[in-house]
Amino acid sequence: MKDLVRKLRKYEIQIRKAIDAQMQGDFKSVFKSSGLEFDDVRAYQYGDDVRAIDWNVSAKGHGTFIKTYREEKEQNVFLLLDVSGSHSLGSQGAKKIDIGKEIGGILALSALKQGSQIGMICFSDGKERYLKPSKGNEHAYTLIKTLAVLQPQSLKTNIGAGIKLCLNVVKRKSIIILISDFIDQNYERELIMLAKKHDLIVLQLLDKREIDFPKLGIIPLLDKETGKTIWINTSSKAFRERYLVPYVQNQERLMKICRQYQADFLPIYVEQDYVPQLVHLFRSRNKTMKRSS
Repeated sequence: MKDLVRKLRKYEIQIRKAIDAQMQGDFKSVFKSSGLEFDDVRAYQYGDDVRAIDWNVSAKGHGTFIKTYREEKEQNVFLLLDVSGSHSLGSQGAKKIDIGKEIGGILALSALKQGSQIGMICFSDGKERYLKPSKGNEHAYTLIKTLAVLQPQSLKTNIGAGIKLCLNVVKRKSIIILISDFIDQNYERELIMLAKKHDLIVLQLLDKREIDFPKLGIIPLLDKETGKTIWINTSSKAFRERYLVPYVQNQERLMKICRQYQADFLPIYVEQDYVPQLVHLFRSRNKTMKRSS
C-alpha cells in the first residue's frame, strides 16, 4: 500500500498542473461552459432574456417564469473502472488492470487536491465496488486502498451494464472517467447516453500483443473470462481475420462515437508511459474550454 501511494504521488505531481484548471470550475458545464447550474425560477421581469423562460412552469397558468442559475463552485468527478478478466493480460505490475488502478488513484488524488468530490464504480458484468462521492484525504486513501486490494468476484464483461449502473447512480452532471479495454459488444447505446448526459472522458487500455498477435502456430489459449482453454492456429489467415478485424472495427466504432458526441478519447498502451499522455489530454481540454468560455 505504501509503495502504491508513493508511486501515485510521484505521478500525480507530473499531471497536477495540467489538471488544476479542469478540476476547478473551468470545465464543460451543463450550460455551454458557463460554469453555472440551475438554481430556481422567478417571475419574469421586463428586460429579462426571453431565452431563459421556463415554458413548462409558465404553461401552468400562474404567470411567466424564468430560470435562474448560480455559479457552480465545484465539479463532481466519477471513476468508472472496468475490472473484468480481460484486464489481467500482461506481466505482473503492468497488466491492464494494474494500469487502470494506477490511473484511477492518480486522478483521485488530483481531483481531491482541488476540492472536487470524487466517487467510483468498479464493474465486471455487474457491480464490483461502489464508493459514493466525497472529499478529503481520508476518502482519497480509502479509494486508493479499495483499488489496491480489489479482487473482482466475476471475470466476465458487460460494459453496457456498468454504464447503466453509472447512469442510475450519478444523477448530477459530472466528469465521468471511463477506463476499460472495451473488449465487449453491444455497449454503444449506453455509451452514447453517458456522453450526452455527462462530460465524458474515455480511456481505452490496450496491449500491443492484442493487435500484433505473434504467429506461433497451434497453441492453447486461456479465455480469462470463461476459464476455458482452446487450441488455435495463430498462423492461419482465418484466425487472424476472425480475431484482429473485429478488434480493429471495435476501436474504430468507439472512436467514432466519442468524436460524434464530444467525449474525450485517449488510447493508452500498457507498455508505454501513460503520464505524458494524460498531461497532453488535460492540457488539450483546458485549452478547448478556455476558447469556448
